[in-house]
Amino acid sequence: GISFLFRPLGAVIAGHLGDKYGRKSVLVATLFGMGLATALIGLLPTYETIGVAAPVLLILMRIMQGLSAGGEWGGAALMAVEHAPVEKRGLFGSYPQIGVPLGLILATSFMYLLTTNMDEDTFQAWGWRIPFLSSIVLIVIGYIIRRAVEESPVYTQMQERAKEASTPLSELCRHHWRRVLLAAFIFAGNNAAGYMIIAFFSSYSSSDAVGMDRPDTLIATLIGGVSWLVLTLWSGKISDKIGRRETFMIGYAIIAVWAIPMWFFVDKGELLWLVLVVVVLTVGLAPSYAPQSALYAEMFPAKVRYSGTSIGYALGSILGGAFAPMIAQLLLDETGNSWTIGIYLAAMAVISGVAVWLVPKSVEKSDLHV
Repeated sequence: GISFLFRPLGAVIAGHLGDKYGRKSVLVATLFGMGLATALIGLLPTYETIGVAAPVLLILMRIMQGLSAGGEWGGAALMAVEHAPVEKRGLFGSYPQIGVPLGLILATSFMYLLTTNMDEDTFQAWGWRIPFLSSIVLIVIGYIIRRAVEESPVYTQMQERAKEASTPLSELCRHHWRRVLLAAFIFAGNNAAGYMIIAFFSSYSSSDAVGMDRPDTLIATLIGGVSWLVLTLWSGKISDKIGRRETFMIGYAIIAVWAIPMWFFVDKGELLWLVLVVVVLTVGLAPSYAPQSALYAEMFPAKVRYSGTSIGYALGSILGGAFAPMIAQLLLDETGNSWTIGIYLAAMAVISGVAVWLVPKSVEKSDLHV
């Protein structure tokens, strides 16, 4: 929760700097920050070793992760979309989006290998550190990107025209706050449903209430990650043909319809049914996520685009992902019925569907240099 709460601050800082000094350098800085903070978690001493300083240091690392995540996505999304031909913005913009399912695949594969090759005592003693330490790879990736990627052509042209003379953040707050709120609500429904796959399904299915083996839940999550990845790239391409809003609304309609009945299959406690639930849910998640980079870029003018997209994304992640697992568990504890979680997810999908419908159709395929 703490990490999510610091995302908007990270978005404000990274967005402001990205609009004034360029997308590339800020993107790389956030990659370095995320990689370093995550790797350091794997090196933290335990409470038994240094006492209360251990959880304090953990919280500081989580704050650093939140600050980095708040600016990370906006930089990646704009680097992709602002380099894209007009007719392929959806496809180009879907590549930053596959970071979530790809990360899910890597993390789940890592956890599957650890849980099937290491006993519980060994994992608790030191095995848990391995996934965190592996994040040092992100620092290497950040360095490679810094050397290889050119600055966004839109930002370069904007610099030449001296359009960044005004303060981007203050202009965003004065003239574009409504679109920031729309951007937040557009993302919230997807993020809430996505965190069911990322976190909740696995923990709930392996609990005493359902009784599945932990490795089986990880297999279902892994299959869901692959489905999500493939469908995201396909949905990005489709959004270039039928429109961003239409693609989004198809995705949210699927989530809204599937949100309640899927829990009856989860509660069967069998791998095949859990795989079905996860894969069908990704059919809705992909079209309500893939066009996000392109739509957000088209919603904001160039000189406040990094700020607008980053802050909208960060606020949406708080409205969706930060509270979704907690709300899901509260509903489960209060009612004893898992399907009540589906009511919450369906409501979030409807809210996000309305938000995307309110975005003017005219913004799609607009001139990003303006």
